[in-house]
Amino acid sequence: MSEPTLQDRFHLIGIGGAGMSVVAELLASRGATVAGSDREDSAVLDHLRSVGVRVFVGHDASHVDPISVVVVSTAIREDNPELAIARERGQLVIHRSQALALAASGMRFIGVAGAHGKTTTSGMLAIGLSACGLDPSVAVGGVLPQLGTGAHLGGGDVFVAEADESDGSFLNYSPAIEIVTNVEPDHLDRYHSREEFEQIFIEFARRMVPGGLLVTCAEDEGACRLADAALAEGLRVVTYGRADRSLRDPDVVISDVRVEAHGAGASVTWGPRSASLALCVPGEHNVLNATAAWVAGIECGLEPQATADGLGEFTGAARRFEARGQVGTRRLFDDYAHHPTEVEAAIREAHVVAGDGEVSVVFQPHLYSRTRIFAERFAQALSGADHVVLAGIYGAREDPQPGVDSSLISSRIEGASYVEDMHEAARLAASLTPQGGVCVTMGAGSITRCASDVLDEWKRMEA
Repeated sequence: MSEPTLQDRFHLIGIGGAGMSVVAELLASRGATVAGSDREDSAVLDHLRSVGVRVFVGHDASHVDPISVVVVSTAIREDNPELAIARERGQLVIHRSQALALAASGMRFIGVAGAHGKTTTSGMLAIGLSACGLDPSVAVGGVLPQLGTGAHLGGGDVFVAEADESDGSFLNYSPAIEIVTNVEPDHLDRYHSREEFEQIFIEFARRMVPGGLLVTCAEDEGACRLADAALAEGLRVVTYGRADRSLRDPDVVISDVRVEAHGAGASVTWGPRSASLALCVPGEHNVLNATAAWVAGIECGLEPQATADGLGEFTGAARRFEARGQVGTRRLFDDYAHHPTEVEAAIREAHVVAGDGEVSVVFQPHLYSRTRIFAERFAQALSGADHVVLAGIYGAREDPQPGVDSSLISSRIEGASYVEDMHEAARLAASLTPQGGVCVTMGAGSITRCASDVLDEWKRMEA
């Protein structure tokens, strides 16, 4: 079967998803004929329609053009009627990452990988490069407010994209620059062990083009092991981190870290090159993300301080501690955090923003397997909040597992509540938030839809 080209027709199953919608828009931007389907209508589908993509609501075999290349992700099951008819006809079926690689063909590819921080780091780099005049193409799994989308076909020769390790699909890319923010074990339903999870990142490093650069964090154990393995194979590697928190001597030293309610800053030094970072997004983790992006910008030929200034233009990505509203002195934020380390970082950020105020969290676990494997660690991370409410698990691609529900987490947290319905859970979290407090809707599933529940509850309380 022949390899797909931009002259083909494409049909994307689950086109409204964060990753799929980006691929759809980019393929359409490069002149391909694109269609697709999703379970329900959404603002994302409206946007795709506006850029010339034909969209179907619901999954039905009749939607699939017999001559289309069918694009799927691991979330699409084999019994999906559109995938089933494509298989029956012998149509070419490719993974989303293969379609993205096609959309990026002919460009200098920068792949941003890691268990946490992919969207923020890739978004920050995209905005930073744009501010410096490079006009990169972008494929980010979240909306960048400055672009109004997570996809952009630029006029330059650089392509910035998230590289997803969850299913090993990032091995379909051949990056000129790889950023690996961390290699903390996740997706253990697929990889089964830390060693297996780390091995896939080593394979990713081997995918770099000759002379490519791996940029990774010296503060993360798995990333350090990745750096050692890559160096042993003769690959170019640059590590970054704070001297007192790094597990090896970092090539790029971060110092004078400053974290405030509405931003963060630091000094960064890479040999003779140095710059001052002044970010519009708070959190120590974002200083690390920005440093990785800074190295990539310099590798693209930009001046150190100009690169740092460009990164300072980044105002955040949707669902990355995104402000969603305020009633009186109570403030609501929404965050995509779905791994214990991410949850811990988001709660720490919430406390900085809240100051002397209290922090409430309504958390929707993502995947039964992740809930079961990390229940204790989720409990430890969530315990950093003053008030914790657990909603029911968002199963995504997984079927329910016997004995696995959100009580595995809530039962380990003193004073926490478990309310299966996410809307009721959100209202409860809102009611627990005092004046001057911060409430965070948190998780990678549908909990983001509950902003109105929180805000309406606060309005009722103030009436």
